[in-house]
Amino acid sequence: MFWVFLLLAAWVLVGAACARLCRAAVVAAAVERRGADRESLTLYEAAFLAGGPGRVADLALVAMARERRLLLAHTGWATVVDPQARDAVEGAVLTAIGPGGQRRIPLVRTAAAAAETVRDLADRLVAAGLAVPERAGTVADGVRRVRRAAATVVVLGAVAVVLPGGEGGPSAGLTAAWFAAPLAMALGCLLTARLELYPYPRRASPAGRRLVLSLRRGLDGDGPDTEARALTAVALRGPAAAEEPGLRAAFTARAEGDD
Repeated sequence: MFWVFLLLAAWVLVGAACARLCRAAVVAAAVERRGADRESLTLYEAAFLAGGPGRVADLALVAMARERRLLLAHTGWATVVDPQARDAVEGAVLTAIGPGGQRRIPLVRTAAAAAETVRDLADRLVAAGLAVPERAGTVADGVRRVRRAAATVVVLGAVAVVLPGGEGGPSAGLTAAWFAAPLAMALGCLLTARLELYPYPRRASPAGRRLVLSLRRGLDGDGPDTEARALTAVALRGPAAAEEPGLRAAFTARAEGDD
């Protein structure tokens, strides 16, 4: 009868994973309704929705470096040239660098991304219906949980089938049939999510994702190479999209330093 406990474990795993996915989908739908009226994003908002808090810090670093207010060396160090911040995110960057005026880029990025001003930006995006609240979990996270639960059900079912059933116990085929029910529930949940929710929202809500995609289409189209266009590319695609080879090298050194 040990297989019964395995079956109960399978139902609990699948039930919990599907419930979490459903909750994330409900939250995403509620956020979607709130964000339907927004028609544009600031650069910091676009950076957060496209790449999270770290991308916001990257954007501020690149913007300050392009204006020669910050030096980003190819060795991965950030050095303050002008200590005057023009917005709260730049202030977080300068605070992260510290009074010494120089610090490794990965440390600056991590500290600036965790600053209160970036958390406030995230809260405003959630309130505007453009981002999914982190505490609720995302649909993508829920889908991953259901996939893991489905794989676990297969493993538990295989174990139950090969266990000796003893006299009077169910056959291997009947045991497998019992485990097919929670597996079918998990697969049905995944199919519904694929049909109704794909592409799965991660940080951005569906409304936020539409605005980000609109900005990306604008970048892919023809247009003058302005400062705003260059910074929009960094916001959406990261520091690798920076026009200056020196800036790209600075962030490459940062990535190597993180290893």
